[in-house]
Amino acid sequence: MSTDQEAPESQVKTESETVNEPPHTELIEHEPTIEELQQALVQAEQKAQENWDKAVRAQAEMENLKRRTQKDLEDAHKFALTGFAKELLPVLDSLVLGLQAATGDSEEVKKFREGSELTIKQFESVFAKFKIEEIDPIGQPFNAELHQAMAMHAVEGAEPNTVVNVFQKGYVLNGRLLRPAMVLVAKAVEKKPEDINSIDEQA
Repeated sequence: MSTDQEAPESQVKTESETVNEPPHTELIEHEPTIEELQQALVQAEQKAQENWDKAVRAQAEMENLKRRTQKDLEDAHKFALTGFAKELLPVLDSLVLGLQAATGDSEEVKKFREGSELTIKQFESVFAKFKIEEIDPIGQPFNAELHQAMAMHAVEGAEPNTVVNVFQKGYVLNGRLLRPAMVLVAKAVEKKPEDINSIDEQA
């Protein structure tokens, strides 16, 4: 038997372990350059600015939503009586017309007038309590936002585009129009031909 064949088993195992052992590699850590650090800083600042802008916009949207909600609540409170008030106006109109039509000196007429006047005053008191204001624009300039012109008429001594008669009073609730006043509006008086000739002769 040869010497190679008689090699101890421990020596064979050691050589086998040496062959199977993976090679050892050392990891070299990369150190960032100044340029890379500066670029990373710029990107971080941009990201921070973007996040800040988003936060500011979100805050502004929340404030706007809060204001809109508050205004909606205030409007709902201020104008909750709009429908009810509109229904009351014809009732008050009927009382006023009935009072105007009640003529005569009989006791029945007097009692009717007294009762109507008292009821109208109660209406006016309730209207004032709930900020329902009357529009009675006689002698005032015509306002298309508050008045409805039923006709135009030339009136001596009246400024053109002024209200010379009110057929039906208007009303506003907390500044919002409930019903426009129905009015007659003055227009410029047309000059007669003889007036024009007289002016020419004087010139």
